[in-house]
Amino acid sequence: MPRMSEAEKRRSHNRILDAAAQLFRERGVEATSVADVMKAAGMTHGGFYRHFESKEDLIAASFRHAVDDVVSGMEREESSEGRGKERQDYIAKYLSQSHVQDSRHGCPLAAMGAELARTRGAARHAGAQASDRMAALLQDTPETGSDQGIAAMALLMGTIILARLTENEKEADRTLEAGRTAIKLLQDHWPKDKL
Repeated sequence: MPRMSEAEKRRSHNRILDAAAQLFRERGVEATSVADVMKAAGMTHGGFYRHFESKEDLIAASFRHAVDDVVSGMEREESSEGRGKERQDYIAKYLSQSHVQDSRHGCPLAAMGAELARTRGAARHAGAQASDRMAALLQDTPETGSDQGIAAMALLMGTIILARLTENEKEADRTLEAGRTAIKLLQDHWPKDKL
């Protein structure tokens, strides 16, 4: 059988990461097998070990891949004004009915965070790094300190998890509106000298 080129290997690797990131967010880490991921990627189970050492390695890599996907807009923006706009757009999208309904493409921390907290090694480390990264992106300015970013992340994640637990769209909308109010209060009233 001919050897796979580096470009083909990279494409296959990315297909696996895309499939894993979506399935882990939708079904959960424990409920998703390596075979499920490989099938969703359109590949055979036997090819998995050419790309990853273990399921834990896949979990960590796909989690980082998912985080990259959802925060890249904020990170690419260099100006503080542009970053502020990207942050507000991210928050608006985060606290939306479409995010409630689509965990498959949503925030990996909200979808997988509880499971990653019960793991050790690379997967948990990826979760901790993502938390730090998100907190830095969600703070208004360096002067507000990273605590504001952590508080914003807690509000966003808590809101989306609670909205997903509701039994109908009206209750989910009510929860989302409460989250919008809370994040606005946080942004408007956070002490600027708190470090």
